[in-house]
Amino acid sequence: MFEKAKWISKGTKRDDGSRLFRKSINIEKAVKKAVMHTVALGYGEYTINGTNITDEVLSTPFTKFDSRTLYLTYDVTDFLIQGENVLGVFAGNGWYNDVGKIWHYQAATWRNNIKMIMQLDVEYADGTSDCIVSDSSWKTENGPVTYNHIREGETYDARLEIPGWNAQGFDDGGWINANVCAGPGGKIEPADWVPIKVIRTLEGNHIGGGIYDFGEDVSGWVKIRTIGAKDTEIQLIYAEQLTPDGKDINNENINSFTHYQHHTDKYILKGEGTEEWEPRFVYHGFRYVKAVNAPNDFEIKAKVVHTDLQSIGTFECSDEMLNKIHAATRLATLTNFMGLPTDCPHREQNGWTGDAQLSCQQAMHNFEMVKAYKKWLNDFKDAQRHDGSLPAIIPTASWYDWYIGPAWDGAIINIPWQIYQLTGDDSAIKQMWENMKRYISYLDTVQDNGILYIGLTDWCAPEHTDRCPNEVTSTADYSDLAKTMSECAVIMGEDPAPYKELSDRIRQAWRQKYLDDEELEKKQTCLACGIYFGMYEPDEMPLKAAKLAKLIEENGWHIDCGILGAKYIFSALSDNGYGDTLYKMVTEPTYPSYAYWINSGMTTLCEDWEMKNSLNHHMYGEVDHWFYRHVAGIKIDEKGLVIEPDFLTTLDWAKATHRDISVSWNKQELKVTVPKKATVIICGSSHTVEAGTHTFRR
Repeated sequence: MFEKAKWISKGTKRDDGSRLFRKSINIEKAVKKAVMHTVALGYGEYTINGTNITDEVLSTPFTKFDSRTLYLTYDVTDFLIQGENVLGVFAGNGWYNDVGKIWHYQAATWRNNIKMIMQLDVEYADGTSDCIVSDSSWKTENGPVTYNHIREGETYDARLEIPGWNAQGFDDGGWINANVCAGPGGKIEPADWVPIKVIRTLEGNHIGGGIYDFGEDVSGWVKIRTIGAKDTEIQLIYAEQLTPDGKDINNENINSFTHYQHHTDKYILKGEGTEEWEPRFVYHGFRYVKAVNAPNDFEIKAKVVHTDLQSIGTFECSDEMLNKIHAATRLATLTNFMGLPTDCPHREQNGWTGDAQLSCQQAMHNFEMVKAYKKWLNDFKDAQRHDGSLPAIIPTASWYDWYIGPAWDGAIINIPWQIYQLTGDDSAIKQMWENMKRYISYLDTVQDNGILYIGLTDWCAPEHTDRCPNEVTSTADYSDLAKTMSECAVIMGEDPAPYKELSDRIRQAWRQKYLDDEELEKKQTCLACGIYFGMYEPDEMPLKAAKLAKLIEENGWHIDCGILGAKYIFSALSDNGYGDTLYKMVTEPTYPSYAYWINSGMTTLCEDWEMKNSLNHHMYGEVDHWFYRHVAGIKIDEKGLVIEPDFLTTLDWAKATHRDISVSWNKQELKVTVPKKATVIICGSSHTVEAGTHTFRR
């Protein structure tokens, strides 16, 4: 691909604006098939004869561009006509030319000026063909977007619009020829990903002072429609929250890593009747937008934008609080998938590995994730160092200096494994196997007598918490990763014994150092970690689980965990008969708890229990996995399907679906529909059932 095509740009200068590229071609014969292969760095909008060829947005996948760039392919047969046709590309900075100093993106090795490459293959009805490519015959000019950076905002000067620039009959004699330039430097491969799209439109409620409330914390942007005087500059300032008196927006929490426009879009009117506009090259996380200097004739709507993940799961129960937490988890997951799993849709927009790993099971119960995850896993290949180590953020400009540990880096092993467990698809394991081996070997170089000291502590625990030491969680996780590697080795036809022996050795080191440590057993995360990762023997589990449940009760039914403990605690307690304890913990209305977030008006999960930082994170999403796996009882792994609901005494009913599995229960009965042979466990009694619908009395 692109053997004859050239990377082209307007010039060598790197700036904050946008570029227009156009090429007029003549089609003299009937077209049988036309396929466009293209990529713009950083983002591109593609047109033929002035019409967008796709409903995708933010359409260049983010990668480590100097290692791997992904091109897009579109069938454009229906867009070509006989006679003149104009290929148009409107390009902006995206992640390719970012100014994010805090995460070093301003110094990224790939960073450069806007550029593009294209190949249009045309097959005619008479059997002949043409290959039209980008080269110096293309014309280019500056676009009306005068500023755009991914976490900052976009400025559009409508006075600089060039009407008809991408349509037939336009005189481009005043435009310059494009410069042939160097590409980003890495491999160029076809994009196999799930595209980003505008998913929904939300109406805003004007609450005064130019502030609009869209009712949900979402990712995307706003579209405006207005009539006003030329030169008027409208500012659209995005925020997640209001000031305490409710009279103004407060966006300090999302602006900590911005430098210039601070999640603000600007539109400068041309003053020619009705004007409509929405950004092309940025996105924001927001619930509120403040329109500054808006004319009297002004309309605004929110466009909800994220990867077009398809829903494959539902959950509902008799407790509306649990339903709201479920909805908040789903919304946080969706609005934090923008071609890759991000931590938040505003402040950072980074692919933190730990966030994704901790919530991947609930994500895969709710949405079709395999293709989306596999694209991101290839980014791990590009980010991994020769010694096997990984950065905490993927893709990254240079973020290798935090040695985060397996709770983050272990995503390279756990996500392929979870894909296999939940779908039976082993392709991600095969895709990543050599990299997985390099990573587990790397951990061996940084352990000390079986104990792994690298890694973050229990991140974002409640402020008063005496956190579980990171070596407790990192070492247990290391043992579990080695165990998972032994399972994957079987799939790959390799000897599992070395990984099993490694897992056992690390587990014994953990037990020797931490078993029955009275101080550690005062911390919810430490106990939950030992139970979750199987550090205790079967006969030790009941006592440890009882101690954990007691800690929650003595803490006023409050969780006292950060994101690691919040991953472990649900399985640790439900697997040992303490589902009702978890219910009290989750629904406790006061800080810290999930219900506290919902009662405070949150529509997504938060980054911290205090709600001081991001109000839209998904890393606490294990609660939703608990809804599916334990409350509804849908348990899927490589061994088969088991339906084993936890009939919480506080619920009258619960129901869930996952793909073609459905479970519903109430006080009288359990009804299940399964696509294959399954085991149903109810009130301690086990039943083997065939594909179909089955009803059991409680």
